[in-house]
Amino acid sequence: MNEKNLILTLVLLWPFVGFAVSLMIPAHAEKGLARWAFITLISSAAMLFTLNVVWFWHPEPALQLREVTLYRHGDYGFFIDLYFDHIAAVFLWMGTLIAGMVVYYSGFYMHREWGFKRFFNTLLFFYAAYVFVILAGNFETLFLGWEFIGLSSFLLVAFYRLRYLPVRNAVRVYTIYRLGDVGLLMAMWMSHHFWHANITFAELAEHQWSDVYFEHHHQTALFVSLMVLLAALAKSAQFPFSSWLPRAMEGPTPSSAVFYGSLSVHLGVYLLMRTHTFWEMLPEVKVLIAMLGLTTAMSGTLISRVQSTIKGQIAYSSSAQIGIMFIELAAGWHTLVLIHFVGNAWLRTYQLLVSPSVVTYLIRDQFYHFEPKPAAPVESRWVHRLKSSVYLLSLKEWNLDHFVFSVLLSPMKRIKKFMKPIPNSFFLLMTIGIMLLSIFWRGAETVDWAGVDNTVARGATSMALGIWALLLMVKAYNERGSLFYGWTWILLGNLLVFLSTHWRVEISATESALFLSGIILSSSLGYVVLLMLRAQLGQIPDLNAYRGLIHTKPTIGFFFLMCGLGMSGFPITTTFLGQDLLLSHIEEGDFVMAALIASSFVLNGISIIRMYARVFLGHHQKSYLHSTPQTI
Repeated sequence: MNEKNLILTLVLLWPFVGFAVSLMIPAHAEKGLARWAFITLISSAAMLFTLNVVWFWHPEPALQLREVTLYRHGDYGFFIDLYFDHIAAVFLWMGTLIAGMVVYYSGFYMHREWGFKRFFNTLLFFYAAYVFVILAGNFETLFLGWEFIGLSSFLLVAFYRLRYLPVRNAVRVYTIYRLGDVGLLMAMWMSHHFWHANITFAELAEHQWSDVYFEHHHQTALFVSLMVLLAALAKSAQFPFSSWLPRAMEGPTPSSAVFYGSLSVHLGVYLLMRTHTFWEMLPEVKVLIAMLGLTTAMSGTLISRVQSTIKGQIAYSSSAQIGIMFIELAAGWHTLVLIHFVGNAWLRTYQLLVSPSVVTYLIRDQFYHFEPKPAAPVESRWVHRLKSSVYLLSLKEWNLDHFVFSVLLSPMKRIKKFMKPIPNSFFLLMTIGIMLLSIFWRGAETVDWAGVDNTVARGATSMALGIWALLLMVKAYNERGSLFYGWTWILLGNLLVFLSTHWRVEISATESALFLSGIILSSSLGYVVLLMLRAQLGQIPDLNAYRGLIHTKPTIGFFFLMCGLGMSGFPITTTFLGQDLLLSHIEEGDFVMAALIASSFVLNGISIIRMYARVFLGHHQKSYLHSTPQTI
C-alpha cells in the first residue's frame, strides 16, 4: 500500500477510532470528552491536509482504493471501495471544519446538559458516517454510510428522548429517510443488471458507454436515474419531502447546525454529483431535476417567510438554496454547485449557532422598541385574494407533510383496518402454515402443478410469498398491542422474503447463511430482551403510547435497539450483505418483485424504530403498564 492509499485509509478509519474511544470516557468527565472530540476533529483535519498535499504533489485526477472484498460470486462482488477527488475534498474539508467548530461550541453550550456524553458520542458517530459516505467509491459502500447517517439522525433529533415531540419528529424524519432508501436499493439492484457488475464511481466518471448502448438500454438507465433522484430528494429535503427538515430541528442547536443546516442535508446534492456522468445522458432526467429544484426553491422561499420560529425559517431557506443547487446541477455548473454548497453550509451553521442569542435580542428589542406598522395601502380585490391565498398556502407549508404521509403511509393504515378483525394468534398460525407448506413444496423435486408451467407456478408462488412478507411488515408497522407480536411479524416477514427469493432462484448455502444468520441471532436475542422486560416489569409493555422505559432500563433499551438494527439489516451483522445478495438475484425485468423486497426491507427498519421509540422513549410514567398482564 503506497502512502496515498495509507493516508486515505487513515482518513476513513480515524473518526471511527475517535468514536470508539469516546464511548469509554466516563459521563462525568465533561472536559475530557469535549477535548477528545475536538482532538479527533483536529487530527482528522491534519490527516486530510496531508492527503491533499500528497495528492497535489503527485497529481492525478482521483484516488481509488479497494479496501476489502466481503463477498464475490460470479460477476457479483460486494467490496468496500474508496474514491477521493476534488468533489470529495471539498465536502470533506467542509465537514471537518464545521464539525470541529460545532464540537468546540458544544463543549460550552451543552455544559451540564443531561445526556452530554450521549450527545458527543452521537456527534462523533455522525462525523464518522459522513466521512464514510463522502469517501464511498460505489453504491454498496455509500449505502453503508447512508445507514449510519440515518441512525445518527434519529438519535440526534430524539436527543431529548423523554419528551414526546422530539421523539415523534425523530420517528418521522427516520421514516422519510427510509422511504428514500427504497430508491437507493432499487438503483443498486438495477445497476447490477445494467453493468453486470458492481459499478464504481471511478468507472462512472470515465464514461465507459456509448450512445448506442444507451439507446438499447434507455428504460433501464432512466429507471436507475429516477431511483437515484428519489434518494437524493428525500435526503436533501426537496419537493415533495421538504417538510421533514424543520421537524428535525427538535434536537439541540449544535446538532441542528452540523447535521441539518450544513452537512447531512447536502448529501442528496453529493449523490447527484457522484452520478452526474450517468444521468446527464438523459435529457428528461435533467429537466425533471431542474423542475423539482425550482419548485423547492419557490415553495421553500415562501414558506420560510411565514415561519414562526428561527429554526423553521433557516430550515426552509436552506432547502430552497439546495433547490437552486439542483438547478445548477441540471445545467452542468458543477464548480458553481461546490461554491454554492460551501457558502450555504457556512451561512446556515452560523445562523443556527447564533439563533439563541438572536431570539433573546429580538424579544428584548420588541419589548422596548415596538412600533406598530403603518396601515397598508388599499389593494385591488384580486391582488388581495392572491396574496392571502399564497400566505395561507405557505402557512400550511403547502400541505407537504399531509401529502407525503397520506400518499405513502395512509394505505398501510387502511390495511390495518382491513386486518383488525383477524386475531393475532390466528394470523400467526396461518403464516407459519404458509411457510411450512412453501418449504415442503420447494424441497419436493416433483410437484404436480395441475398442468401449469413449472416456471410460471414458481414465479406466482414467489410473488405470493413476497406479498405476504410485505403484509407482515405492514402489520408490524401498525402493531399497537403486543410488542411480542410486533417482533414476531418482523422475524416472519424476513423469513418469507428469503423464501420468496429462494422460490424464484436457487440460493447457495453460503448466501443463505449470510442473510439468515444475522436474522436468527438478532431475533433470538430480541426475545431474550422481551423475557427480561417481562421478568422485571411483570408483563411486556404494549405499543399504544410512548412509555419512556429508557429512563429506568437503559441497558435493556440499548440491547433491544441493537437487536432491532440487526434484524433490519444494519451493518452490525451479515444480514446487510445478505439483503443486497437477495436483491441481486431478482431478474432485470421483475420490477414488482424487486419493489416488494426493497419495500419489505425499508418497512422492516421503520417498524423496528417505531417499536423502540414507543417502548423506550417518550415521557416516563410509572403507570405505563395495564393492570391485567399480557401473555406471550
